[in-house]
Amino acid sequence: MKNYFKAWHFMRTLRLALGIFLIIQGILAKEWMFVALGGIFSLMPLLNIGCCGTTACNNHTRKNMSTTEEISYEEIQ
Repeated sequence: MKNYFKAWHFMRTLRLALGIFLIIQGILAKEWMFVALGGIFSLMPLLNIGCCGTTACNNHTRKNMSTTEEISYEEIQ
């Protein structure tokens, strides 16, 4: 259980807090769409899914960029 909370960062905690806040406000206002939206926002940090948590937005760069060959062009008239 201790290892589970080591991967938590500020953004993940903020998403969980906002999700719980939306659930509570949705129940108090009887707006069930907000309850569903809060449930989604609460599940994302708990399951560690989404663009921010899985580094899905990272672009992987090639380590060996020197393998490109020089291209020669011939002019045609």
